[in-house]
Amino acid sequence: MNTPVETHGLTKRYGTAVAVDGLDISVQAGEVYGFLGPNGAGKTTTLRMLLGLVRPTTGTLRLLGREPGPRSLDRVGALIEGPAFYPYLSARTNLRVLADHAGVGRSRVDAVLETVSLTDRARDRYATYSLGMKQRLGLAAALLKEPELLILDEPTNGLDPAGMADMRGTIRQLAAEGCTVLLSSHLLVEVEQICHRVGVIDHGRLVAEATVAELRSGGVLRVVAHPVEQARIRLRALLGAALVRGEGDVLELDVDTGQAARINAELVGAGISVSELGWREPDLEQTFLALTGGVHDAD
Repeated sequence: MNTPVETHGLTKRYGTAVAVDGLDISVQAGEVYGFLGPNGAGKTTTLRMLLGLVRPTTGTLRLLGREPGPRSLDRVGALIEGPAFYPYLSARTNLRVLADHAGVGRSRVDAVLETVSLTDRARDRYATYSLGMKQRLGLAAALLKEPELLILDEPTNGLDPAGMADMRGTIRQLAAEGCTVLLSSHLLVEVEQICHRVGVIDHGRLVAEATVAELRSGGVLRVVAHPVEQARIRLRALLGAALVRGEGDVLELDVDTGQAARINAELVGAGISVSELGWREPDLEQTFLALTGGVHDAD
């Protein structure tokens, strides 16, 4: 089976400014791949290159096993930088126009409207739609061709919490049905909830590529005990001073969860009161900030 998205050394320069710098990514069939990075990191520029909207300066890319060109987009749906429709036509009529242009049967129109939960508003003019509804109609348009690959730029932009949850559910369902999804986002919660793998981009460079679990790998055993100094002494004797950290009333132990029962028994047996003993995973936001160095300008 062809790899839906492959890039090698993909680079885009605007004069002396480098928007995307030697990017190597590979999106596997059937997965939801999150393209995560702060604003200005190069996410949208990369997606535009994949869709032939921007010509790369150097490097190569393939979509569904094909070199760039009109035929490479036959099985690709996309929603980039917000949808554009005729404002005074209804949602259904807008989609029929797009279906006719793409050579897709009009029977698909009602199907995609149902997929994005817009059937009840299908007769309303696009101009009356909220930002979130416009975003959902854009997704409907991207689904008209029953794509094998779906490329989405900030798909939950403008949606309220319920709409965001619906969009995430729709994306999960599409992936379960065999559609490969590449989506860009700066929302950690969104990526964590729906993506199989994540590529983190910063200043145009890929700085990490892993599953969400791998990004959050590691962690510490958190202990709250009293008296804390007695607990600290006891744990250092048991585990070694290098594995016991923390200030105040909280101790953090660089051990695996399998030692929790032993540690609890040791402290309680020594007459130390343990009020909390639990595993603390790394904060994904802190991991992200460490990888990217903070907030950037607009993409």
